[in-house]
Amino acid sequence: MDGVNPLLAFALTSLIIEITPGPNMTYLAALSLSSGTRAGFAAVAGIALGLLTYGIVAALGLAAVIDSSRLLYGLLRWTGVAYLLWLAWEAWSSERETAPGATDGPDGEPWLAFRRGLITNLLNPKAAVFYVAVLPEFIRPDGGAVMSQTLALSLIYVAVATAIHCGIVAGTLQSRFATPDSRRTVRRLLALALVVIAIWFALATGHA
Repeated sequence: MDGVNPLLAFALTSLIIEITPGPNMTYLAALSLSSGTRAGFAAVAGIALGLLTYGIVAALGLAAVIDSSRLLYGLLRWTGVAYLLWLAWEAWSSERETAPGATDGPDGEPWLAFRRGLITNLLNPKAAVFYVAVLPEFIRPDGGAVMSQTLALSLIYVAVATAIHCGIVAGTLQSRFATPDSRRTVRRLLALALVVIAIWFALATGHA
């Protein structure tokens, strides 16, 4: 990283990681299509809090404990897989596009969307691994206290992720003008994508 601002390098790394399709992107798209962008932005806030929580955990040195404990890691891993599959089923079975006042029902409540976004990330051990395997590479020996640097880098990561997630939710605005049938088709495709991601997630997060 000689000659490159480490904060900029970290921001670019975070950007590349976040634009790679994953649970958050798929869930936000499916949620925004079925429940509206208000619920989508609420979920974005929940996801941001989940990522920031892991940043604080990493600063305290606990993320390494999670990564090194097979029991804790496995518990997070399989609970996360089950939760993704549940979200996929809910996205598949919802018929909110054809219901009167579709964005006003329980699934569209901002608090519920916020809570689900938060839970999705707290049950994602890959978030902890990111703070253990990637973030430390950008800690500089002459950059001050490790905790302060970890928190600063965590805020950058959360900011980058949140900007991308907001773009995904805002991008579904044009879908609000589509027909209910087309929205249902897209939502169910996203539900199937969540199933694929859950399977990938289970395989990719297995400890060697």
